[in-house]
Amino acid sequence: MNIRRFTRFALVWAIVVFIVGLAACDQIQRLLLPTTPQMEGLKGEIRIGASLPLTGRFVATYGYIPMQQGFELAREDINDSWPGDAKITFIIEDDRGTVEGAVEAFNKLIHQAGVPVILGPGLSSQAEEVFPTAQQNEVVVFSPTSGASGLSAIGDFVFRAALTTDVLIPSGIKITQAKLSYQQVATIYDESDLYSIDSDTVARAAFADSSIKVLITETFHSDDTDFIAQLARIKEANPDAIFISALSPDISAILIQGRQVGIPDSVPFIVPELPSDEIQAAGDAAEGVITFTGWASTADTSRNQAFIQKYRAEYGIEPNIFVAQAYAAVHILASAIAEAQSTGPTAIRDALTDTKNFDTVLGEFSFNAVGDAVYDPVVLIVENGEFQIFK
Repeated sequence: MNIRRFTRFALVWAIVVFIVGLAACDQIQRLLLPTTPQMEGLKGEIRIGASLPLTGRFVATYGYIPMQQGFELAREDINDSWPGDAKITFIIEDDRGTVEGAVEAFNKLIHQAGVPVILGPGLSSQAEEVFPTAQQNEVVVFSPTSGASGLSAIGDFVFRAALTTDVLIPSGIKITQAKLSYQQVATIYDESDLYSIDSDTVARAAFADSSIKVLITETFHSDDTDFIAQLARIKEANPDAIFISALSPDISAILIQGRQVGIPDSVPFIVPELPSDEIQAAGDAAEGVITFTGWASTADTSRNQAFIQKYRAEYGIEPNIFVAQAYAAVHILASAIAEAQSTGPTAIRDALTDTKNFDTVLGEFSFNAVGDAVYDPVVLIVENGEFQIFK
């Protein structure tokens, strides 16, 4: 009798857990897609191009793990919620993380695949080269992660989801300098990468505006692995803070080697758009590092936390800034396509242009007059190996 009662109880409990699980999944889906769009003008496959580094040096930082996973997670949300048979399909080309690769990828997507819109590329150096190609062919290009200033002004078919250097860096410097009172700084940047060059230029202008002296500026190239000499000279200059302008694969090495040459923990490194992966790679050397960024996992909005929960369940790891930007870009694009009720590039462009205060994991999102992203930046600091809001 007791066994029968226990079996009956276990069965009922299993059913309850299953129902609760379904309800939780449904709640997450509703949080990620709060409204169902009208889709009278859209049917069948909606083909969207994507230019990503699926091979090469940047595959782990700007390729499959952050960007393609962000794209796919958003596509699942959208395809599961859109009524009828309208479904997004990605046509992905490997741009290898190089300028030449991006040119090849864009030519294939535009002239062979004939897509109306391309997501990507990830890097500003690539974007500078291929944005004009998309503009000339009147194909919408929407880069989730490129952040060098001025690139969206290339044309009215160009859009970006990342906050640009001229938005992130001056505001971040004002916030951190007010708290830390640094008066003398050093900078180090990758002189072979457009984003890094632009980031350093914007930072030095912001330092000048705040009467902060730049004691020394050091440079390196993207394929360098040894930064000891540059960091030793920076240590000798005795700055109050060190500003790094670099792409993701180089940052952790600079942080580690900086502490190895004896730069004290009391001198903070400041790195715009630092992904959480670089913190893990740098280990203890990342403690106290400050970043200016457009997304924080700590943001306690229901949409952001639902996104993080779904990403963890899908991939078993934590999302970073590039995942969030890629995920948000697909949702913004899908909303524009639904609003346009068309897959024509001009209609999509017009709908993107009209995007105002759209609720995303990045916050309330709008485009400015040239197609750059407008939302609130955030300053974070690494404490005990995790990002926390800088206070």
